[in-house]
Amino acid sequence: MTAPAGSSPALVRTFTQRFSCTPRGARLARQLALVELHDWGIPESTALSGDAGLLVAELAANAVIHGRVPGRDFELRMTLLEGVLRVEVSDARGDRRPVVRLHAHQAEDGYGLRIVEALAAAWGVQDRLIGKTVWAELSVRAAAVARMRQMVVDGEIDLNGRGVNRGA
Repeated sequence: MTAPAGSSPALVRTFTQRFSCTPRGARLARQLALVELHDWGIPESTALSGDAGLLVAELAANAVIHGRVPGRDFELRMTLLEGVLRVEVSDARGDRRPVVRLHAHQAEDGYGLRIVEALAAAWGVQDRLIGKTVWAELSVRAAAVARMRQMVVDGEIDLNGRGVNRGA
């Protein structure tokens, strides 16, 4: 099936990975998210990449701290659609729902969801059969989408967002 004349194919990218529910797993989730975004044509030096890295770090840290069940992993899923990057982190603790805390003077923790709320265009929680998924969405500027489209046209990346090997 081909797209109608005059329309361009929708850019859809997905990345899903499970991580150990440990601080090391949370760090690895952020690092791999940034690598994946780079492969999708969103360099680490961009605001979108930086914001996405913060969202992944905060949501993964919350999964490790508040959603940990011994022997269970957490899952990171990123979906890039036209105009939206959606970050989802799922954990096994459905009974512990995230709550934005009020500002507490000299508090050492409790700021994660305030950061998510400040960066994300929207965020929320979905129940799962086991556990929950906390999601956040970032707006993708038209220029970033146009750049990714051009990278496909130029053969720098394929339609799955992977770099094209131009060797020998």
